[in-house]
Amino acid sequence: MELDALILSRLQFAFVIAFHIIFPAFTIGLAAFLAVCEGLWLWTKRDVFKRLYLHWIKIFALAFAMGVVSGVVMSYQFGTNWSVFADKTGSVIGPLLGYEVLTAFFLEATFLGVMLFGWKRVGNKLHFIATCAVAIGTTISAFWILSANSWMQTPAGFAIDAETGNFYATNFWDVIFNPSFPARYVHMMLAAFITTAAVILAAGAWQVVRRHEEEPTRWQMRMAVGTLAVLMPLQIWAGHWSGEIAHEYQPAKVAAIEGWWETSEVQPTILFGFPDEENERNIAEIAIPGTSPYLFPHAEGPLEGLDAFAEEDRPPVAIVFWSFRIMVGAGMAMLGLGIWGCFLWWRKRIDKPGLFHLLAIPGGALGFIAVITGWVVAEVGRQPFTVYGQLRTEDSLAPVSTGQVATSLIIFMVVYAIIFTAGSIYMARIATRGFQDDAPEPPEREHRAPGSPLGAVEEPAETGPRGRKPAE
Repeated sequence: MELDALILSRLQFAFVIAFHIIFPAFTIGLAAFLAVCEGLWLWTKRDVFKRLYLHWIKIFALAFAMGVVSGVVMSYQFGTNWSVFADKTGSVIGPLLGYEVLTAFFLEATFLGVMLFGWKRVGNKLHFIATCAVAIGTTISAFWILSANSWMQTPAGFAIDAETGNFYATNFWDVIFNPSFPARYVHMMLAAFITTAAVILAAGAWQVVRRHEEEPTRWQMRMAVGTLAVLMPLQIWAGHWSGEIAHEYQPAKVAAIEGWWETSEVQPTILFGFPDEENERNIAEIAIPGTSPYLFPHAEGPLEGLDAFAEEDRPPVAIVFWSFRIMVGAGMAMLGLGIWGCFLWWRKRIDKPGLFHLLAIPGGALGFIAVITGWVVAEVGRQPFTVYGQLRTEDSLAPVSTGQVATSLIIFMVVYAIIFTAGSIYMARIATRGFQDDAPEPPEREHRAPGSPLGAVEEPAETGPRGRKPAE
């Protein structure tokens, strides 16, 4: 494979988005977790939920900041490496990205400051509203980004100018709610919640193994395993739903996922194998024959294999084939952790160190692995198109040289390796060090009046849960 400007630009965008996507996937779920913790604290008045909130909001702030920075860098590449794509599809994609800023980013930016710095400055209910607003903002942001990306997968509601070749919207409702968007949005949102639950479980398991567990540790582990056990079956259903949509609109992608080389009325479920693209076969294949009616019960006619598509219209089979299986394997492992954890919870053994905890610690990375490999399946499986069936990737590239792209890619790799690795390590240290530093402070014996002379002491007033007077 020749490393020309096209390949390097694709590698650069893949590198940047792989770093970027792990942060939104984590902050979407973590914002919801924080909203639940603060809501439970206000409802039950139990200090454990307050401690959980104050502990995980530090990690949320760092992850949110790194997600914003990496997202800005990624958007610039539309103008540097993919300016032809931006020019041709800007009338359709541009408004969706603009709506994301107007409806989500402004909402998050407005209330994020209150959420992070207003704990002792605003009322309990107002702070809870700010937390919920940030959580809602993250889901709205995902709505618009997934809508834009899904339109690239299953374009609808558009036409192409015959003279310029530019795309323009004929029905924005169809653009936004294109055929693959509902399934992909549900799939991604569940992935975000599951990813966060796996991280929270891993942090709790580390604290248990190190004998640093406290009441917040026990609660976060129960909340995490419950989330995994409930949401993973829903995620399997959402993934199947997304697969059925892909089979209808992107059959070449599904053929690559399944490793089907020949068109047939009935296809096998291939569990393992090594796709040999040159000879159009699978080596060392392990398959369950005749199971396609269960995978695609609504399919009409023969199930297309890769032989139904010209070689230049096929995605890279091996990458898509193996990424899909890694994603499924990571998901099944998280389902196993969730069910196992709930069993230990029922047996009142989830707080006792054991094999479960030793496996749950590295299991914190499973959600990120599933998210990244899932996006590889979606994006590489869409190749060789940027807009599926309408605009080829090679026709979307900006007029840049191989040297320019190679230089910027090296710079990105070095900078990202330093900054994001340091940030991720710091977040991991906060998540795993326990809750000793978040223990409630003892009440102060005296309060110095603001602006009072040195030595003047103000009698402490009766205070609410955050140290404010009840009237405030």
